[in-house]
Formats: sequence, structure tokens, C-alpha cells
Amino acid sequence: MENPFKDMERHNKPPRGFLLLFFGLIAWGIYYIAAYTPQFSGWSQYKVLQREAEAERKIASERPPLRENPYERDSKAVAEGRGIYREHCAGCHHDSLKGDVGPDLTAHLKYGETDAPKYDSIAKGRPNGMPGFDESLGRDRIWKVLAYVDSVREYGGKP
Repeated sequence: MENPFKDMERHNKPPRGFLLLFFGLIAWGIYYIAAYTPQFSGWSQYKVLQREAEAERKIASERPPLRENPYERDSKAVAEGRGIYREHCAGCHHDSLKGDVGPDLTAHLKYGETDAPKYDSIAKGRPNGMPGFDESLGRDRIWKVLAYVDSVREYGGKP
């Protein structure tokens, strides 16, 4: 027995727009594979990331290091520093800055009381447990944390 619907649809062709879309997607896929597959084009997101990181390091090395805290009396920076402190520092130094695993930040500081050594302690870390936060926080956020810590030290250890 013959299928009457097969005979009725035999003369129908796919719409031109569909064919254009279909072959266009195939062409775009071939281009994308050729352009972004490292074995064909040599392009790599790691090379791009490495170039961007190198450029940032170069800019950071050209910028003179600050030896005094630019956010010392800025209340917005102190508030932001408090949030950064709670997120990154309170686990070791406690919310009150009185120390837990890490030392008490309201007492005498072993590596110096001025801004420069305090910044270096946070940025580069210290032996026996203090990790460096330069990569994860960056210069401005470290200074904001120091502004918060200094504001607490100035008012007698009350955060």
C-alpha cells in the first residue's frame, strides 16, 4: 500500500531562510574552531591572561609605593576596611582585633607601629603563619584594612 502523504510532500523544498541559517551556522562553526582552537590558530586564553597580568605588574612596579596610609581619616574607607577585615582577617585576629590564632592587633606590634611595616606585613605576610594578601586584596584594599585597624587602635581597642 502506498503512503499518500509521502507523495504529497515530495515536491516541497526547505525555505531559503532556513538553508541560509543552516549553512551560515556551519560556516561560523568552522571559523570559530579554526580561530579559537590552539592547535590550529595558536590562540590561548592563558596567553592573553599572562599578557594582561604582565601589564598590571609593570604598571604596579612603576607606581611608587605609598609609605603613608591615604585612607587614614576617610570614614567611608574605614567602613569598607572593616568589611574587608571581617572577611579576610577576623578568622585569625578575631572581630575585636584582640587576637585568636593571630596576634593582638591593638597591642604592641612585633614588626613595627608605622604604616609602612604594617602594610608590608599584610601584603607580603610574615613567617610562622601570616599569609601575604597582596595578590588577593591589592594595594588600596590593604590600606583600607589598615585604616580600620588604626581607627580601632586609636580609640582604645573598641571596633
